[in-house]
Amino acid sequence: MKILILGSGGREHALAWKLSQSNILQQLFVAPGNAGTSKLGKNIPIGVNDFEAIKEFVLSNGVNMVIVGPEDPLVNGVHDFFLMNEELKKIPVIGPQKHAATLEGSKEFAKEFMMRHNIPTAQYKSFTATTIDEAYSFMETLHPPYVLKADGLAAGKGVVILNNIEDAKIELQSMLLDQKFGVASKTVVIEEFLDGIELSVFVLTDGENYKLLPTAKDYKRIGEGDTGLNTGGMGAISPVPFADNVLMTQIEEQIVKPTVEGLKIDGLPYKGFIFIGLIKVGEKAKVIEYNVRLGDPETEVVIPRIKNDLVSVFQAVANQSLNELDLQIDERTATTVMTVSGGYPGNYEKEKEISGIDAIEDSLVFHAGTKLIGEKVVTNGGRVIAITSYGDNFKEALKTSYKNVSKLSFEGMNFREDIGFDL
Repeated sequence: MKILILGSGGREHALAWKLSQSNILQQLFVAPGNAGTSKLGKNIPIGVNDFEAIKEFVLSNGVNMVIVGPEDPLVNGVHDFFLMNEELKKIPVIGPQKHAATLEGSKEFAKEFMMRHNIPTAQYKSFTATTIDEAYSFMETLHPPYVLKADGLAAGKGVVILNNIEDAKIELQSMLLDQKFGVASKTVVIEEFLDGIELSVFVLTDGENYKLLPTAKDYKRIGEGDTGLNTGGMGAISPVPFADNVLMTQIEEQIVKPTVEGLKIDGLPYKGFIFIGLIKVGEKAKVIEYNVRLGDPETEVVIPRIKNDLVSVFQAVANQSLNELDLQIDERTATTVMTVSGGYPGNYEKEKEISGIDAIEDSLVFHAGTKLIGEKVVTNGGRVIAITSYGDNFKEALKTSYKNVSKLSFEGMNFREDIGFDL
């Protein structure tokens, strides 16, 4: 079987690492990939949104399945593009169709979906530039802090939480009137602040059936103790220690099942991953957001805990036979620590040579933002390399990850030393 993965981050490297272990796999392609994926398959210099080039490559190379890593091509309709093309429509795409991908593409759409299907979430209202005065009035009915979310995709940076109402009003102006996040903030969702601890639940669905994947918790902020600016993620832990059977039963009954059923009721065809961002408030979980793909760096701890042949798992999704699959999960804890470029998530320089990768032992190395220049591996993004380790508990696993992070080196390298601090 020939498989094409779309994407170039740590998520795609982790998927490539797992898929490459399958006996069913004949050839693996990654577009555009990174220095890590080049060791597992063939990198193809095609952008994830260049659908015509993807079509040409898939047809000329006999690709049998496409796995979509990032959200952009899903929100832009890559799955629909395949279904509408006579030559492509029989090739399975792992990832939802465009309308269903709006669950991530629009915060307002997601909130309306949750309200319609009685899925627990924060109270909210949506506003545009023409209703900014109403937005100010709504803010005054809320208790601080104030949560402002750009409606559209903003590369994980479109959520702002502020304690002071005057600051929140200035930020709202910046988002709605000055287009701080471009078209993504043409509409802004303002919602009540939920005080609790976050976790993520990953669901794989074939449109009829679903499987719950391991839980994970990621650390979004750049600074120790969850301070500073939001990033794409600085580290992750799986499973989440506080996600006991009682909490997981509530999540499955009140959130997962209504979500999968809601997709069917609303006629939103879905074959792929649902990433449910949750917050545990008191003893119950509520939904913060949906993503329509695996998270990054959560993938780097979730995928290493799946024991099954991943090609077989994706075939079950394509064939709508996920109910027949016995999903096997590694009992050990997995943790990952992300190394990032100096200056990230602000401005940073690329093409810094990375040393120490070959010295890493007892950990998995997942490339997030790297490329090859000749034989040299250099930085090519804000998040650079994730180091994933197993352990009997998260502290033991983290000890191994940090030991190996210390062997890595590139100019300006930064990482958080307190992953798991709140557990």
